[in-house]
Amino acid sequence: MSPARIIILVIALVAGLGAALLIQRPAKAPPPVARFEPAPTVPVLVAAADIPLGNTLSAADLRWLDWPLASVPAGVIRRDETPGAEAEIAGQLARQPLLAAEPLRREKLIRTDGTGFLSAVLPTGKRAIAISTDSRGASTAGGFILPNDRVDVVRTTKEDTTVNQNENYVSEIIIANVRVLAIGQNIQERNGEKVVIGETATLELDPRQVEIVAQAQKSGALSLALRSLKDAGEAGRPSEDSGLTIVRYGVSSRSGKQ
Repeated sequence: MSPARIIILVIALVAGLGAALLIQRPAKAPPPVARFEPAPTVPVLVAAADIPLGNTLSAADLRWLDWPLASVPAGVIRRDETPGAEAEIAGQLARQPLLAAEPLRREKLIRTDGTGFLSAVLPTGKRAIAISTDSRGASTAGGFILPNDRVDVVRTTKEDTTVNQNENYVSEIIIANVRVLAIGQNIQERNGEKVVIGETATLELDPRQVEIVAQAQKSGALSLALRSLKDAGEAGRPSEDSGLTIVRYGVSSRSGKQ
């Protein structure tokens, strides 16, 4: 046999042995497929669309939305706890603006039972009083004061004496850092725009502040000074000499500072 044939036979033998080894080797198992189990959910009652402050809710304003059970906010209305919540909630008023898909909480709703909305949403111990304002903006920060803004109430009076034939006026802050409930008949800002300027501003006061403002309206003109958002949470302090002069039976006395 020629050397060339021997070489071919050896190569063929080696190739055959390699093929046999490959056939006998077990095939690799496919990698395991990761399986994702959906997280458990629970239906919660949410607003079907944006609901403005003071609107009466109907069944069309409500819907159930599946919410991950592990992250359900505290205090929301769940179907497994209150199956008939839609019928219970329908007819109640929104005491705060609600956004679409926002979970509903009972503290954001109120049933007025025929009473006025403003009296229903007033906090315990608070009173609402309306003061006259200048619709041209002279006493309302140019018309930029909106419901829920914080303001200082300023009283301006004319002094009894005149100097050089000029009238003298004195202004003082009588109440500081109070909340505006309404401007005119509007109780909320709409679509991010200013509400229509009204002739009155309704303020949220405590009973003592109501007395001070009522007396001040009789003795001078009232203006509102808008506070910035940064200091709206600070306790306001009127001027050191603030107060009201009360006249009883011809005797004048100074009321205490607020």
